[in-house]
Amino acid sequence: MSPAMHEAKPLILTLAFDEPTFARFDRERRLHFPEALNHIPAHATLFHLLPGDRERGVIEVATALARTLPPPEVAVTGLRFTGRGVAYVLECAALSDFRSRLARAFEPQLTAQDRQGWRPHVTVQNKVAPDVARALHADLAAGFAPFRFSAPATLLWRYLGGPWERVARLPFGENA
Repeated sequence: MSPAMHEAKPLILTLAFDEPTFARFDRERRLHFPEALNHIPAHATLFHLLPGDRERGVIEVATALARTLPPPEVAVTGLRFTGRGVAYVLECAALSDFRSRLARAFEPQLTAQDRQGWRPHVTVQNKVAPDVARALHADLAAGFAPFRFSAPATLLWRYLGGPWERVARLPFGENA
């Protein structure tokens, strides 16, 4: 693939987790996500598709806005049954505001999916039979206790048709 074609691949922006939280979510994803479809680590998507040909601009805007926000504390408030999977529900007003500011900056380039309302979550199971997902939801919900984690950064990825390639880590806070 030529360098120009490589750069044109779409970009994805996700939230980075602190290490213990990432370990928990990623372990559950590896346990419950169909192995043949699990090409990426546990993540919470901020934007599903940003223009790959504008990588430098995406990094500059996201970095500038991330510097204005201390690492946000994110609440994990429950579980969501998605029909064919299970996700943890995330809540954080500061993070929602950050995402809204980014959405305004990228508005002309956003897809319909990224323009619609944002419901932050971490998917640990998807693309399974509804009864399998329902059983996991019940199992995880029975032992669930809300918790919080610190989000140190966002992560920018290049979408490669299944797998993702990490492009940049964009830390929160003025010392980033």
